[in-house]
Amino acid sequence: MANHSSSFGGRSGVRVVVAGDRSTGKSSLIAAIATESFAEAVPPVLPPTLLAPDLYPDTVPLTVVDTPSSLEKQRKRNEELKAADVVVLTYACNDTASFSRLSSYWFPELQKLEVKVPVIVVGCKLDLRDESQQVSLECVMTQLLQQFKEIVTCIECSAATQYQVPEVFYFAQKAVLHPIDPLYDHESQALKDRCVRALRRIFVLCDRDMDEALNDTELNEFQVRCFNAPLQSSEIAGVKRVVQQKVPEGFNSHGLTFPGFIYVHNMFLKKGRPETLWAVLRNFGYDNNLKLMDDFLPVPSKHAFDQSVELTGEAVEFLNGIFRLLDTDKDRALRPAEVDKLFCTAPESPWDDALYKDAAERTNMGYISLNGFLAQWVLMTLLDPPCSLANLIYIGYSGNPAAALRVTRRRAVDRKKQATEKNVFQCYVFGSKNAGKSALLDSLLGRPFSNNYTPTTVERFAANSIELIGGTRKTLVLREIPESEVSNVLSNKGYLAACDVAVFVYDSSDEHSWKKSRDLLEKVGRQGDLTGYRVPCLLIAAKDDLTPYPRAVQDSVKVTEELGIEAPIHVSMKLGDSSNVYHKIVNAAEHPHLSIPETEIGRKRKQYHRLLQHSLVFASVGTAMAFVGLAACRAYAVKKNSSG
Repeated sequence: MANHSSSFGGRSGVRVVVAGDRSTGKSSLIAAIATESFAEAVPPVLPPTLLAPDLYPDTVPLTVVDTPSSLEKQRKRNEELKAADVVVLTYACNDTASFSRLSSYWFPELQKLEVKVPVIVVGCKLDLRDESQQVSLECVMTQLLQQFKEIVTCIECSAATQYQVPEVFYFAQKAVLHPIDPLYDHESQALKDRCVRALRRIFVLCDRDMDEALNDTELNEFQVRCFNAPLQSSEIAGVKRVVQQKVPEGFNSHGLTFPGFIYVHNMFLKKGRPETLWAVLRNFGYDNNLKLMDDFLPVPSKHAFDQSVELTGEAVEFLNGIFRLLDTDKDRALRPAEVDKLFCTAPESPWDDALYKDAAERTNMGYISLNGFLAQWVLMTLLDPPCSLANLIYIGYSGNPAAALRVTRRRAVDRKKQATEKNVFQCYVFGSKNAGKSALLDSLLGRPFSNNYTPTTVERFAANSIELIGGTRKTLVLREIPESEVSNVLSNKGYLAACDVAVFVYDSSDEHSWKKSRDLLEKVGRQGDLTGYRVPCLLIAAKDDLTPYPRAVQDSVKVTEELGIEAPIHVSMKLGDSSNVYHKIVNAAEHPHLSIPETEIGRKRKQYHRLLQHSLVFASVGTAMAFVGLAACRAYAVKKNSSG
């Protein structure tokens, strides 16, 4: 079980701000709940009042904040409203004008201040209401609820008689700890999609025999886990009877089906008991946004920028099993409907994000292959480890979450050891427009060459596994950097930290393209020397099927020799001879001490270290000679004394 604060989405207290027109009974209401009595005279504005934690069953303390009504103290009031967890908005039951001001002033004011918290509308001074001019609760409900969606509850009370005073603050606390809005759509009068998805995951976890129904034993286990009390036989029979009457498909010969499970939780909401549904959701790790709380996601932390996060073998094995389970037609590919089924227990499909939509291998029919499926998870783990771990758990990973991901060794350490243990390599792809960067990414994904050119304006990713000599496999992630974004990305000092190898693509038939790649190579090399994130670099001469620009051939060889990196790799995506280039990229990443360009900054630094080393050697020799001389003097003195 989660700790007490996490059971309420991490809350250890609730801040209730009471606002409304002058003389509507704000201060008297607060004094009445604090003292359980009515005072004839109270100060115009009370100091913040802390209510006892055990006042309500949730045992979460409430801080009640009174606000001034005067114009000169409006700024102070606005600050308090912006800091509120929930707003109690008052009107006087004996003053119809104060009720009208809710619509004409108070709600527009809250909207202007961008106060987006639950609102409890409270009619005070119920004992003073003139029955001939009453503002009824029904009137409040019909007029306000339709107009302002932030209203959770409307209630009338009297501080003088203590009538429904405790209920006001109970509803205020409940609106924060057990909010309705994430769960229920008032217009459709149904559970929201994200709530249904969370309940589907809970249902699947409780359905231990996987027969798509909860039998009596499974229902009891669910009840004990969430509410610490077993169901009586009569209670189970009662649930069955109600569900079968309202949702015939909600029960079958095996037990309570998912439609029945949904109906039961919907029923609690309609009866005004959101706390029951929240008890279930929080027990299974959900926060107020219906996502898993951080407590349930032990993501390993990177201690340095040049470390990355990878899936462990255990997580990859689980994903292989999930793929086989979903691939019901055994065509070794997942159709869109099968991918939707994969994430039907997650808040939404993470692969709808633009980063992942076009980043993995697909079949000719557009379905995702096993390679593409695994590469997509690898990419998500590399870019967003918490998202990857959360989605592993959403789709049914039941192992130790801490054993699903691992942090790699620092690349700086790999460089010193001249070896790496990584399974995933991220390669930054630089180059001018129309140099062939996108074609390099497409070819990695097995896509045919296209003559249609569309400039890349945002970073794009492609990920796939590469089989090496000996049968081992590594995942290569290509990250295309648009030419227009190079200045922005290189202004970030830590940008190269995540890069295992950088490639510079140029159109071998175009002078401008070659010069641009050469300049980019020098810039990245300098940046690596300045920041300490030095990376292996490769030049790729693309469009090798075209007549080469003569000067580029000579210059490129000269530049690579000067920088101490490998000669340019010539490829033609049009002719389909790209496979060798990916092996060379992976090879460069596997040997992080090689192919690092030697820039002017690097050469000067080496010279400085060499001079420093010589100086230290000279100094140590000089010190040694001094010691030898001193020892000789002492020996001579001893000899002279003994002969004397």
